[in-house]
Amino acid sequence: MYRAIARNKRNTVFTILLFLLIIGGLGWLAAYIYHNTAIVVIVLVIAVLYAVFQYFLASSQALSMAGAIPIQKADNPRLWNVVENLSIATGTPMPAVYIVNDPAPNAFATGRDPQHASVAATTGLLDIMTDAELEGVMAHELGHVRNYDIRLSMIVFGLTVAIGFIADIFLRMAFFGGMGGGRDNNNSGGGGGGNPIIIVFGLVAAIIAPLVATLVQLAVSRQREYLADATGAMTTRHPDALASALLKLEAYGRPMRKQNTSMAHLWIANPLRPSLMSRLFSTHPPIPERVERLEKMGSTF
Repeated sequence: MYRAIARNKRNTVFTILLFLLIIGGLGWLAAYIYHNTAIVVIVLVIAVLYAVFQYFLASSQALSMAGAIPIQKADNPRLWNVVENLSIATGTPMPAVYIVNDPAPNAFATGRDPQHASVAATTGLLDIMTDAELEGVMAHELGHVRNYDIRLSMIVFGLTVAIGFIADIFLRMAFFGGMGGGRDNNNSGGGGGGNPIIIVFGLVAAIIAPLVATLVQLAVSRQREYLADATGAMTTRHPDALASALLKLEAYGRPMRKQNTSMAHLWIANPLRPSLMSRLFSTHPPIPERVERLEKMGSTF
């Protein structure tokens, strides 16, 4: 487990570097097309500022997008006590606790490290879970915190938002033109409007960008879910409770009211409307496989 935590910290650095390389490459392409090297510098500066912004503020952004409301112990003693007891048992700093007013049973954790973490549960989750099952779910979420999954997931969240933003920019450049300084030196106007290279690249970027974002989420999320299941089961010493909770999530699951593909990988269960594409490119491993692993763990306790 300690090796997995160290690997997550390294993956965070690699993901940030990948993010900067992608943005820098796009800036270089735009500079090549428009013959303006200043574009690369501008894009890289914006990318670095965006990475810093996401590192400190992406968790607040994710909580806001989910409609999460912060609570204190008096607001929901049951949820608060479960999180507090698990934090004490694992020596993890007490995270901020949130509730999402949504009948879909689900939960997620976010933040940049255990000292700046938040956990959230939906009202639908609280309604259907027994105390033992709720403890299993929140132990899973605290597992994400302890394993530094939240930091990596937060970077991935920012990366997927950035990819969509870049795709939108290239589409606009493709059809409406962009910066000045075309290839024709006799033409003081110019720009990218009508340039077939820009049009083709813009269309390809718009089509490929969501797929790239999903593949990044897949690469990060699936193994992180398995590890968080194992961490939660080891914390409570009751993997059957988490297995039971996962089966309830599958049986009573429904799409979230506020759906956002860029933060789908943060939730314990897939929050998106089911479709063929969502099943093929799900950010979550199949629940039966997760339950089977937990049952095998239970037989060893």
